[in-house]
Amino acid sequence: MDLILKGSQTAKDGFKNEDDIILKFNNWKKDSEAKEWLRIMNYNINEIEYVYAEKLNGEKTDVQVQVTIKLTRLIDVENLQVKLVSNTKGYNQIDKRWVDKYVALWNIPKDLITTFKLFTGEVKPIIKYPRDKRRMFVDEFEIEEQKRLLKWLKQNQSLIVSDILKGRGKFAAEWMLVVQKVNYNSMWTLKPINYCLNFFGNGEVIISPKGSIKIGKITMQRKGGDGGRNTANMLQFKINPALLFD
Repeated sequence: MDLILKGSQTAKDGFKNEDDIILKFNNWKKDSEAKEWLRIMNYNINEIEYVYAEKLNGEKTDVQVQVTIKLTRLIDVENLQVKLVSNTKGYNQIDKRWVDKYVALWNIPKDLITTFKLFTGEVKPIIKYPRDKRRMFVDEFEIEEQKRLLKWLKQNQSLIVSDILKGRGKFAAEWMLVVQKVNYNSMWTLKPINYCLNFFGNGEVIISPKGSIKIGKITMQRKGGDGGRNTANMLQFKINPALLFD
């Protein structure tokens, strides 16, 4: 437990992408960081016979690690979500979908579907002078509509946070590995996903000063960008993974 609660640590070698993480796990016998990650995941290094890591695509798990134990020959599977950060203030997208996908996932009530779509820009503003002609900010909704939205988000906060950070099913993430994307002397920290759910997801559900939504340390916003393509109107959730370095 002391290892799990330990803060950021420094690696002599840097990290450029997820492939570096996989190489370190697959070279675990000679790699000090990989050994430390396995210890944090509660493995006795002397009892490990074999480690194999591979990349997954389109899942909350980015890297899946299979650990074979010597005596039992049992294979344990650890699902890691990898967050690469360039600096301590960078935000990282953790989930994005069309509003209708979230409607199906969370059973969003009919009276809030249009609210979400006004927020993302799928439905154009219905007020006379919006700050952005493409969409509406939460603080531009009628007060009662703001209250309904905040109340629903608060009531479903645990479900929302779990789905956007951890995911569901056999590829749900069990760990979050945050690494600084530099060539040398990179920082890293490895935390159980349940710790991350509490760390990022606990807290008030409020309207941010910019008119988006804050769910604890998670920002809910219109995706934007994409050169003006329709995908700019998706709903997006973001965190700053570097906060786990503190």
